[in-house]
Amino acid sequence: MNLPNPPLVARPSRRGFLKVSSAAAVASALPRAAHVHAAGSDEIKIALIGCGGRGLSAAVQAIRNAAGARVKLVALADAFQDRVDTAQKIIGAQLPDRVDVPDERKFVGLDAYQKATQCDVDMVLLCGPPGFRPAQFEAAVAAGKHVFMEKPVATDAPGVRRIMAANEQAKQKGLAVAVGHHLRHEVKHRDAVARIHDGAIGDLQYLRAYFNSTGVWVRGRQEGQSEMQYQVRNWYYFTWLSGDHIVEQHVHDLDVCNWMAQGVPVEAQGSGGRQVRIGPDYGEIFDHHTVEFTYANGLKMFSYCRHIPHCWNSFAQHAHGSKGSVHIEGHGRAEIRIAGQAPVQLDRGPDGHQLEHDHLFAALLEGQPYNEGDYGASSSMTAILGRMACYSGQVIRWDDALNSQIDLCPESMAWDAETKVKPGPDGLYACAMPGTTKVI
Repeated sequence: MNLPNPPLVARPSRRGFLKVSSAAAVASALPRAAHVHAAGSDEIKIALIGCGGRGLSAAVQAIRNAAGARVKLVALADAFQDRVDTAQKIIGAQLPDRVDVPDERKFVGLDAYQKATQCDVDMVLLCGPPGFRPAQFEAAVAAGKHVFMEKPVATDAPGVRRIMAANEQAKQKGLAVAVGHHLRHEVKHRDAVARIHDGAIGDLQYLRAYFNSTGVWVRGRQEGQSEMQYQVRNWYYFTWLSGDHIVEQHVHDLDVCNWMAQGVPVEAQGSGGRQVRIGPDYGEIFDHHTVEFTYANGLKMFSYCRHIPHCWNSFAQHAHGSKGSVHIEGHGRAEIRIAGQAPVQLDRGPDGHQLEHDHLFAALLEGQPYNEGDYGASSSMTAILGRMACYSGQVIRWDDALNSQIDLCPESMAWDAETKVKPGPDGLYACAMPGTTKVI
């Protein structure tokens, strides 16, 4: 099926992003949440779209929410049959009385999301590869479904614009929209960032963000696969599907830094490349990025992400101010250091992956507005901006990046469709070349 981008009526801007985000923070600016379940029923029916590891966890966390919502999984959708079957088996084994997915509500293929969205469900969980997120979000909003979608919400600027437009429709319909930026829900993150905004460390001077790790899974090519099947199966290593690891993973840290800075960058410059991850199984993405982001007030954020074994690893965000500093381990503690005072330790508290579902369902049960789509879009766009800077070797402005017409996705979505990226005669995929690659 074809997935055209909507026409670009007006050039979105960083200022527009900030206005929208500010308005969204005021509850009265949004309609009250639409009914969360069918009349006469206290059960919330959900469909899981994207049955990989993250999808399985999200479905279980939704069902086990601490808000008291009675959630039942009634539909599954994925590009691949084995993913659907595995999800039903694993989730059903853990929560047998909360899973009711007969064969007629198990959907497979690149159009499976459309069928799941049209089911009699109240909410969809969008947990597949990020490159599919804009089309799936559009379909969910058009069908009037509440949405939980994983981060990032898009892999290129046209996709971000689609998310922004659909999110405005979601607000008008009173639909709840949650985005998987679980750090926004972590107790120590909320406490630490509130202290920054209250002036505890003085005026912000610079920010640092890290997502350095050994890397992730690899899914080798199987006999008989089309190129499209191979890329979707091994999706992490193709920019149209993952956004590169600066977008797919490091977006968590960049989101926290935007939250600390209360804004989005105006420009970025950086460098990156492939040093160890260069075989035919690793697609086209880089294995390291280093980016300097600049905010409108001159604040700098220094961003580092790396997928190379046997190196120093870190998943953390740091804020440095005129009076002190804040240091947050992604899945650990936070520490507040104020000059002349003993450091203050903040415990992590419950896992934010569970809390994000607890908070979503609490708002739905209370009929309160709930929409995380604006910062979901701005954080994804920040990561895309950083990737653009690294791929091109140029200073890239936010507004130019956001309005880029370069669409990474294939012209059509079918197993026999042409992919824009193809392996060379040696089986290797070409990667971006700074100084040559065009991103705008």
